[in-house]
Amino acid sequence: MTTPVERLFTLFDETATILQEELQCTYLEAVAETGENVFHGDVLQEEVSELNAKRLKKEYKEIQLDRFTNEEIRKAFQLTVLKGMKEHTQPHHQMTPDAVGLFMSYIVSKFTGKYLALTILDPAVGTANLLTTVLNHLPGKQVKSYGADVDDLLIRLAYVNANLQKQPIQLFNQDSLQPLFVERADVVICDLPVGYYPNDANASRFVLKAENGHSYAHHLFIEQSLYYTKEGGYLFFLIPNSLFSSDQSAQLHAFLKEQAVIQGLLQLPMSMFKNEQAAKSIFILQKKGANVKAPKKALLAELPRFSNKQAMQVMMRKIDEWFATEKHE
Repeated sequence: MTTPVERLFTLFDETATILQEELQCTYLEAVAETGENVFHGDVLQEEVSELNAKRLKKEYKEIQLDRFTNEEIRKAFQLTVLKGMKEHTQPHHQMTPDAVGLFMSYIVSKFTGKYLALTILDPAVGTANLLTTVLNHLPGKQVKSYGADVDDLLIRLAYVNANLQKQPIQLFNQDSLQPLFVERADVVICDLPVGYYPNDANASRFVLKAENGHSYAHHLFIEQSLYYTKEGGYLFFLIPNSLFSSDQSAQLHAFLKEQAVIQGLLQLPMSMFKNEQAAKSIFILQKKGANVKAPKKALLAELPRFSNKQAMQVMMRKIDEWFATEKHE
């Protein structure tokens, strides 16, 4: 028996391959095109030959999206996008691993337990895989969400991904370090783009700009995110483990001390990464505000392998205990 995710992946994959040939485009562009078609239940591209249009329509008709859960749709779409990214890799086209997205969702839902309605921003939204994972794990809440990304193909994939899951995300195709036209958020989630930011003129507006040469994009993203967060709002970053040992880390430290309180730092298992340089952690901040108190003890942990169920259960219990004492749940 094939699983629902496999059935959907096969549909996305086979129809994208047909469209790739018909439209003479990349596989990833064809994934965006077929995603639109699946959403509308029709072939929207006029260039497609009659024979293939018939074949595609038949495939789209056979699949009924309402029979699939949001998570099944997201996972199938993610697998198709990953296949496309392997074909033409660009360094910034890195998708947040699924296990990390799911764990991030768990942590976000723990910190926002008391919220009935909230606003979420992902300033490096990519294909919206991380954002929709989090949204799918916040049932029963009224959520408004925003995403921005400079890459027009990724934003197109994010738009299709959100539509297929019926998640009303407002998306902006822009440099996220320019002014954003969004309301301030209760929650920011971001898999930080790591590297240098090429626009020195725009970087000069930031406190965390480099004294000389290019500034670190990941530092500027942290500052921009804090600016667009409400007082008392939470920020969940996926950060490189080297964040606090780089040449500009003293400046970052001082800035964070002034603007936010550190709620936690959860180191992801080393087994997830090719090498130590690539290793990442989940960094949890709360923007300072009238009633914001720093925790007596921040939530610090090295996470076990996600596949180790027993160790993960022990870790979840520790996290629950931390919430019980620090957040008086």
